[in-house]
Amino acid sequence: MLLAIDIGNSNVVLAFYTSEKWQDLLRIPTLPDQTALYYKKVIVDHLLESRLSISKVDKIVLSSVVPELREVFIPLLSELFQREAIVVGPEIYDKLPLEILRPDQIGTDLVANAMSVFTQLKKDCVVVDFGTALSFTIVNKHGKIEGINIAPGLKTAVKALVGNTAQLPEIPLAMPKSAIGTDTITAIQSGILIGYVGLVRHQLASIRKELGEQYIAVATGGLSRILTELEDDFEVVDRNLTMEGLRFIAERF
Repeated sequence: MLLAIDIGNSNVVLAFYTSEKWQDLLRIPTLPDQTALYYKKVIVDHLLESRLSISKVDKIVLSSVVPELREVFIPLLSELFQREAIVVGPEIYDKLPLEILRPDQIGTDLVANAMSVFTQLKKDCVVVDFGTALSFTIVNKHGKIEGINIAPGLKTAVKALVGNTAQLPEIPLAMPKSAIGTDTITAIQSGILIGYVGLVRHQLASIRKELGEQYIAVATGGLSRILTELEDDFEVVDRNLTMEGLRFIAERF
């Protein structure tokens, strides 16, 4: 059984893959100040509740964009599962069928996304990841990562606006029924969510103008389901894209 771990800025996601499918998933808030003991307890409790045996985990792959937690999880996983994790990073990129632009700067989750679309689609792709950041990873059919565009994610944009404005309430992340806001909540929903529809479409159009119309759009990330107006803009929507990429990376070792 494979254990794949994706440590992002908002969540730590653990998923177990066996019998050709993802069997179980655990999502923990990213808390860089927490100790290894805290994460160990959360993982062990989840394994017990899900009736998953530690001994059945025979391979581990780890991606982290949070350096503090990367250093927490590497020894924790070794101790808990009695095996070393495959840690995604520049040290292993020469074993992947990808040409990676600036390997010391690119997020390991974006490398996993590129690995996923290259392995499964073999097409020129723009992977749009709706996470803490809104990222566009451009990878061609030969596995070359041609570039990355990054904007603030939906939650980040709403938090930046509401967090700095005392009179604004908590804003649900839901598409408004009208493009014109009629109260505080719908005004922000219209401004940010409808604005992000335009942002995504313009980014895709600009990329295609430079590189060619053959670049298909692939969506992933926990917030990919919110911008419903974009459904027809994506050829593939796969919330497990990053995990699938980690699985394909693990298969190389």
